[in-house]
Amino acid sequence: MPVIGIWAVIAATLGPIQNVLGWTISAALWPGYDPIAKTISDLAADDSPVKWVQTSFFLFGSSLTLIAAWSAKALGHPARITLFLAGLASFGFTIFATPTQTSYSDAHRLFASIAFLLFSIWPLLAIHRSRDYHWSLRPIGAISATLVMGLTTLWFLLTWLEPGQPMVGLSERVIAVMQVLWLSFVIWAQYLHQRKKKPAPGFSLEGEELYG
Repeated sequence: MPVIGIWAVIAATLGPIQNVLGWTISAALWPGYDPIAKTISDLAADDSPVKWVQTSFFLFGSSLTLIAAWSAKALGHPARITLFLAGLASFGFTIFATPTQTSYSDAHRLFASIAFLLFSIWPLLAIHRSRDYHWSLRPIGAISATLVMGLTTLWFLLTWLEPGQPMVGLSERVIAVMQVLWLSFVIWAQYLHQRKKKPAPGFSLEGEELYG
């Protein structure tokens, strides 16, 4: 059975931490920045005083996504490819940053929208029916996660694409935290699940001593 590699576990551990830490540190270094009304992308905009602080966290988070996609083999090829593409899209919206606080970049919005949507649908592509997999990778967990994250993503994108929305920053943070936490939870849950099912060294599944 494909397993969750240790590099995926490391990426899953660091992912949520760097996600929240990035925009928290950046916002703290920018007096007057409103995290409810302004997006995380504004922190990395070309005219932002903390552009390279937030950009570095974007790049780090995108790299962690690629590592998780490569090492979390238990998710299956379709889900891993989807996560890999989401990671590439994250690099895309980082490279094509928003020009100013009062304008936008079509390329940035395109890559960001693709990344958010891919992060929402990968659980649906990771469904397994065997009990060798944690419930989060079986239909009830995967379908529920996709529905919740999909609807929340649509809420954010509709808010983001409508100028003057006063809570666009809040909606973005809600879906960003939700997506990274779910991926980390699934990776950790399946990693622990596979370790629980692994027989002790030197013994068969029936408990007969093989060596030692």
